[in-house]
Amino acid sequence: MATRTSKKGDSTATIGFEAKLWLAADKLRNNMDAAEYKHVVLGLIFLKYISDTFEEHRARLVDGQGDYQGANPEDPDEYRAENVFWVPADARWSYLQAHARQPVIGRIVDDAMVAIERDNPRLRGVLPKDYARPGLDKHRLGELIDLIATIMLTAASEGEKTHRSVDLLGRVYEYFLTRFASAEGKNGGQFYTPSCVVRLLVEMLAPHANSRIYDPCCGSGGMFVQSEKFIEEHGGQRDQVAIYGQESNATTRRLAVMNLAIRGFSADLGPEHADTFRSDLHPDLRADYVLANPPFNDSDWFRRDDDVRWRFGVPPRGNANFAWVQHFIHHLAPAGTAGFVLANGSMSSNQSGEGDIRRALIEADLVDCMVALPGQLFYSTQIPVCLWFLAKSKSADAKRGLRDRRQQTLFIDARKLGTLIDRVHRELTDADLQKITTTYHLWRSARLSPSPLAGEGRAEGASYADIAGFCKSATTAEIAAHGHVLTPGRYVGAEAIEDDGDPFEEKMPRLVAELHAQFAESAKLEEAIKVNLSGLGYGG
Repeated sequence: MATRTSKKGDSTATIGFEAKLWLAADKLRNNMDAAEYKHVVLGLIFLKYISDTFEEHRARLVDGQGDYQGANPEDPDEYRAENVFWVPADARWSYLQAHARQPVIGRIVDDAMVAIERDNPRLRGVLPKDYARPGLDKHRLGELIDLIATIMLTAASEGEKTHRSVDLLGRVYEYFLTRFASAEGKNGGQFYTPSCVVRLLVEMLAPHANSRIYDPCCGSGGMFVQSEKFIEEHGGQRDQVAIYGQESNATTRRLAVMNLAIRGFSADLGPEHADTFRSDLHPDLRADYVLANPPFNDSDWFRRDDDVRWRFGVPPRGNANFAWVQHFIHHLAPAGTAGFVLANGSMSSNQSGEGDIRRALIEADLVDCMVALPGQLFYSTQIPVCLWFLAKSKSADAKRGLRDRRQQTLFIDARKLGTLIDRVHRELTDADLQKITTTYHLWRSARLSPSPLAGEGRAEGASYADIAGFCKSATTAEIAAHGHVLTPGRYVGAEAIEDDGDPFEEKMPRLVAELHAQFAESAKLEEAIKVNLSGLGYGG
């Protein structure tokens, strides 16, 4: 992977460091399945984070300056008062590393995890505690501990003079989540949404401070992490946003708790893992923003026909897409907005009443924007997917700089965007993200204009305009005329083809001559194939 600088708001070290660390850790995996090894590695990274934050605060207490004068470095309450996890002596990283090459290192790590959970109720039942199992090579475990111990040293060697090791550990955790998702392929989609898709959702919704953010199928918590980053980059503080989530998979929920804790984020993920449709853990929540990537076309889901959430129609038992959509709407505040990923079929399917539900959503004027994405963005599937953006209110909002968009929907066809990063995976570049998000924000907030400035940056006075083949602002009446289908390609039309300037009377004879030459070449190839087949005894 090529070295590149990190995004604004991250540490300034190059991402090449995380890649080197991954390659070294992956070598130690040996024959262990990626799904199993993921918890071994991420659990240790989290343990390193716990210990580093503890030691950082302990040093201030030992120094005893200012507010810490007379403080007791061995009093757990001194740490809890600063939202720092208390780490017992035999669970600190220095103790683990000192015993890393001993045959009992697996039991020592398990005991450390147990001790940390015992003394920190927020982490109870979250940390992995099976490092002593016979199937885990203890020699390789010791090598992995030594490798993770180099995180701080490696960063310093790359010119990171003022880094905080905990920030670096957060970056490593996120990078490793990405790599494990890739290694697990289809199963990786259960806990990880590609970062470029998460960034697009967050930057389209542009969450502000003092808001409530909700993800009812939160995976490893990527939506929350990116939302917090966005708010901080725009002048807010991480403690100015309330995070609510839910996850049905117990091991994935543990990843989310660690992923958020490693960045110092507090979140309400409910008391346990739970199925959102069977047991809604936040029944009274009305969120300002909903961000989600629910399972695509889930046919194995729990449904009650009289559920209060089915305001727009009872979703079919064989597909949960519109169950998720209605769940999101149910939890939106009166001025709330939602952005989420769905399979492309959700935009046009008329099976089992889905078309009726979609029509009801459109007639209720909830659909703000639809974005068609290119294929190959996800680890779990190669099929193209789409983004839905819903708004509980499209009325003008001067405080937020939004114009009146009632009875209007923006369609964006981004299928031609993205860059292949390997044979089967594609990423949206920073330029792609800017083009899509700028188009949406200009459409939501600016006056309409005949000049197509969308995607050229948000210069002062810039305005939205339809661009053939890319974006179109359509009325609800136009959508009804298309049978309430929400596929952007139906509305944006074909991209304008630049005229090459050749007169038709000169161009046509040349094109006909080229066509005849291709016909002749085709005939020669056909004859050669017949000869070869005949030589093999398959002549006609």
